[in-house]
Amino acid sequence: MKYEYLIVGAGLGGLECGYWLAQKGHSVCVLEKNPQIGGCLQSFHRNGISFDTGFHYVGGMAEGEILYQLFDQLNLLHLPWHQLDADCFDEVVWNGKTYPFANGYDAFAEKLSTFFPNQRQNILNYADFLRKSQPKMADLMAPANPESSSFQMMATSAYQFMNQMITDDTLRNVLCGTSLKMELHADTLPLYIFAQINGTFLQSAWRLKGRGTQIAESLANDIRAFGGEVRTNCPVSGFEEKGGAIVAALVRDERVECEHLIANIHPNALFPLLPENLLRKTYRRRISELPNSTGMFTVNLKLKKNKVKYVNHNLFVHNQADLWGVNPDATGRIRSAGVHFAVPEREDSVAHGTLFAENIDIFCPMKWSEVARWADSHVGRRGEEYEVFKQKKAEEAIALVAPYIPGFQENIDAYFTSTPLTYRDYTGTFEGSAYGIRKDYDHLFLTMLPPKTPVPNLYFTGQNVNFHGVFGVTVSALQLVKGLIKE
Repeated sequence: MKYEYLIVGAGLGGLECGYWLAQKGHSVCVLEKNPQIGGCLQSFHRNGISFDTGFHYVGGMAEGEILYQLFDQLNLLHLPWHQLDADCFDEVVWNGKTYPFANGYDAFAEKLSTFFPNQRQNILNYADFLRKSQPKMADLMAPANPESSSFQMMATSAYQFMNQMITDDTLRNVLCGTSLKMELHADTLPLYIFAQINGTFLQSAWRLKGRGTQIAESLANDIRAFGGEVRTNCPVSGFEEKGGAIVAALVRDERVECEHLIANIHPNALFPLLPENLLRKTYRRRISELPNSTGMFTVNLKLKKNKVKYVNHNLFVHNQADLWGVNPDATGRIRSAGVHFAVPEREDSVAHGTLFAENIDIFCPMKWSEVARWADSHVGRRGEEYEVFKQKKAEEAIALVAPYIPGFQENIDAYFTSTPLTYRDYTGTFEGSAYGIRKDYDHLFLTMLPPKTPVPNLYFTGQNVNFHGVFGVTVSALQLVKGLIKE
């Protein structure tokens, strides 16, 4: 069968493109090499508990807010969304002292100002900047304009902006303390990415009750209901070309023909599959050599029954001098960690009027260089040295956050770990990068991956286009589909 649109990679961006195209009546087929769809939305089951790999919470999901409107279009509002505490949705611990982040730009500024009374005006200015920088749906649907404020912010340094706006070193690091959702790279991070991600979460913050895979499953089910296909265990071994365009993907012994190809995979995973004559070597080399953002080390913990209280906010713990450019530091020591509590699902998680946590996840930045020596290995076959390495890292991460979670350390029932190698093997991200290709405000058009490629019917979507995260990936998918439907 020949499809109008063949999408390789059933991560969030690929599934969203598939949804919107199939909804408009186009024939769509999404191919996923793994047994499970979702990419970074994938979940896994251990010791009777489900854990998420990369999805933990989203911002801007209250009625009328930007992600609410996007998810309304994608039929995702029916999922069991659970709002975090508005008076403290994120808690930042900076060198032993805690600071609550409240939802709502005014509430956020007023609450944080009680800790930094001499910086009150700067905090108000910061909150107002984030408020004004948030896009509206009309902005997302408008044609790209190099003169727009979004382009200007993409070409502005987040680090320099924060240094100019916030004169107090502690406050500046606290304001950036929830930013394990991005890579705080002082030399490259565009202000636009910093503002969009942090600003969206200040609107409202939400978790899913249950697995993040529910998002992927909902999109896939709707694609099928629209007449499209989503196929798993379908690794693409190559593509056929005719007249300078891609005409088919080779999947085992099958040719899957297409008019257009959307790649929701990293360029370094796509290029080896393309006919050599299809792209110039200079283009391949330029894209392939772009630096990638850092990865993550994760500890997924199952807790003893009814021992640790559920916390309806996220915790970010930092024990260092400066978040920018030293996270992770050269020694590999874990000095920053994000903690996410899963919404309890068991009926017996409530005891004596108290809701108890079943499992939590700890996330810590980790450079690829720390695990590069095992790069040629595969899951479950990396050897004893690797297991010892992970155990040491897990103990560091647990020790860092334990003082801020009452009863936590002594009530761990079991834990499971993953490194950038794990992310690479299960999600296909290059070198286990958590945020895709590193965007550079000073070299914007070199590091921003355009959705259109030199091949007339080949397009990119996903975290390497525009910016990463649920919001960034969704915007990229929307804008790609908008352009395709107009063509």
